Amino acid sequence: MLTRALLGVAAGAVLLTGCPTEPEPEPVVPGRPDFPAPDAFTLRGPGGPAQTFDATQLWEHCAYLLGGEGDAEHHNLVVMHDGYLLMPWAPEDGGGGISFFTFDDPCNPVLVGEAWADGMRESHSLGFSRVGDREYLAVDYHGGEVARGGSSDDDDSASTGEVLGGVGFFDVTDPANPFWASELDLPGYHYPDSYTRLTLSVFWQGRYVYVSGAGNGVYIVDAADPLNPTLVAQYRFTPGMLVGSFHAFGNVAMAATAGGTRTVLMDISDPVDPQPILGGEFNVGDGQGQTRGYYFSNLGGIYGLFARKADGGGPILYDLRDVGRPRFAGDGPSPEGDGGYVALHENFVFIGDSNFGAVWDFTEERDAVEIGRIQLQGDFDTLVPIGNIAVASVDDGGAPGQATAIVPWQTTPDTNGPQVGLHSPMDGHTFQALTSRIGFVFDEQIEPRSAHAGSVRVWTTAGVAVPGTFNVQETIVNFEPAAPLQPDTTYVVELPAGGVTDVSGNPIAADWAMRFSTGATVVR
Repeated sequence: MLTRALLGVAAGAVLLTGCPTEPEPEPVVPGRPDFPAPDAFTLRGPGGPAQTFDATQLWEHCAYLLGGEGDAEHHNLVVMHDGYLLMPWAPEDGGGGISFFTFDDPCNPVLVGEAWADGMRESHSLGFSRVGDREYLAVDYHGGEVARGGSSDDDDSASTGEVLGGVGFFDVTDPANPFWASELDLPGYHYPDSYTRLTLSVFWQGRYVYVSGAGNGVYIVDAADPLNPTLVAQYRFTPGMLVGSFHAFGNVAMAATAGGTRTVLMDISDPVDPQPILGGEFNVGDGQGQTRGYYFSNLGGIYGLFARKADGGGPILYDLRDVGRPRFAGDGPSPEGDGGYVALHENFVFIGDSNFGAVWDFTEERDAVEIGRIQLQGDFDTLVPIGNIAVASVDDGGAPGQATAIVPWQTTPDTNGPQVGLHSPMDGHTFQALTSRIGFVFDEQIEPRSAHAGSVRVWTTAGVAVPGTFNVQETIVNFEPAAPLQPDTTYVVELPAGGVTDVSGNPIAADWAMRFSTGATVVR
């Protein structure tokens, strides 16, 4: 049986504390520097769902979301950011945008701001980073074909008829006035080779954006200046692999295919030179031991999540706590499905199964139970949990005005704080690279604003605080130190109670801490 309590205990050192009704001073910890308060952040928006529903409203549409003028009604992943719901709307051949909505009253969302971009294409993930006093969003980019014989003699692409595309960046500093900021063409991009030579997803960790390039492998883009991004490395798999997604937490990444069975866990302690982890490659299989293809993947809690495709759908989960020995954890076979995208909320797995959306209870890993189904006309690939709301989206064939539906799935708002699952480095690990980043995978989506210097604290046992930058992407929080770590040094990492929150505003309830070292010994 997997419970939320077990998630916390299995993944790290949990220090139980009380839950006082009145704020109390933080305990004095020897050697700990001064940090901001755990809750020293504010949101522009009103936050996640705060409405209660009766049983007759569950699993039924209560509202629809549309993008701006020119919305082709090809919708996909949504996320909460800065207290607002962010919805991208773009087809795979480019031309679309993003919209911000209030979502505390989810059946009555209010448009806050939106932006159109000719080059934005269907985005299967959304990467964020704060650079200076600006905030940026990374998405897939399709620039279209440059005709042969272009007017610019020194533009090589104009003379070759090259199809341009890669990664693009919105400035989302002001949700009421987002705008397209820059783009970067990546080599080998070609359309309409939808699953062989396109960019399929992005992941932003520190200064680098990892761009999944299907048969082109993984592009590593230096986005320290998002207005002038540069390609610094490209990793190609041997044998070749159609990379659909690349999720990173700390020094570990999961490279997953698009439509195949192969998955590779990678050491990214050198962020521009990923290397496969010994024993970390596997082919996804089901509960009967049969190898199964999957459409897309994700991380949540302690799990790699996979949306089974062909010969039925449904979620498949792998326990990734031992990155050198991934193990099958459980599945939810769905003969009527044909998997799309998958996400975790606490013990529940949400999947767009092409013909419908479904929610599975994985409290008992090997005996998962489907607890509800959602119907939505079209190619129903995406179902995203936002508190007690599921946001359902189709990327083709939807009814006019109904490409994204708002659907209550629980009667009361979410009141459970997030819990740490996977993390890197691990407690007690030694000889960690000086280029290490620190990452956590939670069991539900995290509000990006809640990850800051007061809620994710890093310092040395000599009492020196480590400054750095934070990235939050769905369930994953990453911290990149501002400078390389010191040799032969023990580092303390603390997530204090009341700090990091889920998208409904619930903070982690108990202090969490670990230590690792860049040398041979961890000082306790």
